[in-house]
Amino acid sequence: MKYLLVTVLFLSSSLLKAQTQNTLSNTDKVYGLSKFWQEVNYNFVFIDKVDRTQWEDDFKLLIEEVQKTENDYEYYRLLQKFCATLKDGHTNVYFPDTIRNSLFTSYFGAYRLFLTNIDGKAIITRINLSKKDEIPIGTEVIKVNGMKTQEYLEQEVIPYISSSTDHILMDWAVSRMFRAPKGTSFDITLKLPNGERKDLTITHEETTEKEVYPAFEERELMDFKWYKDDVAYISLNSFSNPKIDSLFIDKLPELRNAKKLIVDLRFNGGGNTSIGTQILQYLTYDSVLYGSAYSSRLHIPTFKAWGKWYSLKDTIGSSEEDKKWLKQAVLSYQDRYFHYFPYKPTSIDLDREERIVIPTAILIGHNTASAAEDFLIAADNQKHMVKIGEPTFGSTGQPLSFDMPGGGSARICTKKDTYPGGKEFVGYGILPDIQVTKSYDDYMENKDPVLEKAIQYLDKK
Repeated sequence: MKYLLVTVLFLSSSLLKAQTQNTLSNTDKVYGLSKFWQEVNYNFVFIDKVDRTQWEDDFKLLIEEVQKTENDYEYYRLLQKFCATLKDGHTNVYFPDTIRNSLFTSYFGAYRLFLTNIDGKAIITRINLSKKDEIPIGTEVIKVNGMKTQEYLEQEVIPYISSSTDHILMDWAVSRMFRAPKGTSFDITLKLPNGERKDLTITHEETTEKEVYPAFEERELMDFKWYKDDVAYISLNSFSNPKIDSLFIDKLPELRNAKKLIVDLRFNGGGNTSIGTQILQYLTYDSVLYGSAYSSRLHIPTFKAWGKWYSLKDTIGSSEEDKKWLKQAVLSYQDRYFHYFPYKPTSIDLDREERIVIPTAILIGHNTASAAEDFLIAADNQKHMVKIGEPTFGSTGQPLSFDMPGGGSARICTKKDTYPGGKEFVGYGILPDIQVTKSYDDYMENKDPVLEKAIQYLDKK
């Protein structure tokens, strides 16, 4: 095997951090840590899944550690690491804008690199146009700062990412593995598609070259096209803008000519659940849509105080009234007492002839999130629909947002969403009926195996 060695030297070491502001006092740092810890204890809906002993031990350790941080960037990184132990995609700590605006991910001066998790490997899937021959698409990052890539991710990246699911954790770890302040350097080893190795030192700097290869695909709020045999394709790319409902309704006269339908939700990161429901009502003959059920912690301090002195076995032999009282007290003390919101399915008033109920393939993937997942729950058990692709994002809820010292912020997930019967999807994702994963070869050949599978599936209907 032939080896190609290219070394680019910079004055900085591989882990040099650019100069970042240091505005927070030790008092501010301890206050911010304590505020986040407090809000989690009172409001985090999944607190019952947290190892409380470890959580408290980490907090006590961080009281000292945050005061040793040399700048605001290091302080917020510690808070993000603390937050990540909660393993929730809707619970986060965010940098102040002054720090966030100084962070680079893909810009390295002469290079611009975009990474994708493919089969558990960090693969370059896009690069600035002038470097596409030097570093071809499909090149793998196999070492970072002397460590194998997986080892580097496990030590330096994954511990700082808040995610409810392992697949999103790995996706984000790869795509964000070089996120750091301007001036930070990395020594990397690349494995090119032809098997050659290439060593490179890259430093975060502005990249003036705008053109990338392959070019970014432009996506509208809603994309629509036809495939052969009267198969209509519609991509619902966001439920954040209510305009998508009007765009869909405008296409209804044309859609009525379709014999089969593909609904693509792979690029839909969510938004407002009711926006998606407005569209879904046209795609079913049901008179009612059964969306997510949800609950939140109910904290009444007196019940928590009483609960310290009892256990659930004390309810044995008690009257029904006493059982109810004891159960609320004990579960309150354990932070496991929930308020279940009244369940309200969505009624549909459309006439039958207004509906488009034909064989339908719904394309889903790791980026199908939040309100888009709510769409899938409401569409569950529709006999004419099939989900094709990969597990979804696996996180939703209602975050409580609050300010942190120095201009940062944080949010805590306060609402637990499930299927109507209580089946959980947060932490797992909504699973496809037919799983299809885009492989390394698919990327190299610019194939869309999920779409291809959908067309094949519908061809047999």
